[in-house]
Amino acid sequence: QVQLVESGGGLVQAGGSLRLSCAASGNIFSLNAMGWYRQSPGKQRDMVATITSDGTTNLADSVKGRFTISRDGAENTVHLQMNFLKPEDTAVYYCYLHHRNALGLSWDYWGQGTQVTVSS
Repeated sequence: QVQLVESGGGLVQAGGSLRLSCAASGNIFSLNAMGWYRQSPGKQRDMVATITSDGTTNLADSVKGRFTISRDGAENTVHLQMNFLKPEDTAVYYCYLHHRNALGLSWDYWGQGTQVTVSS
């Protein structure tokens, strides 16, 4: 079983910065991707940023130039540095892990979520 433990988040003023971290533990296959999604009340959960085990990143257009995703592959930890935060970034942020074994079978896991609130 895989577990994801998130840290960071909180309340910040517009223009400020926050850093989210997520540590994955358990039996994790080497072919994987980790990242962050977010969800606001009444809205669907949207991808914010992902990073694969080979370092390929993908960021939502709304956060490009402001957010950076990185990972420590040896520790299966992913970080989301969020700068120049806007009120519309307010949401619950969920850590995400996708991994696949040699047979092509894949699994998805989610963290418990951490609240990010940006005040105007």
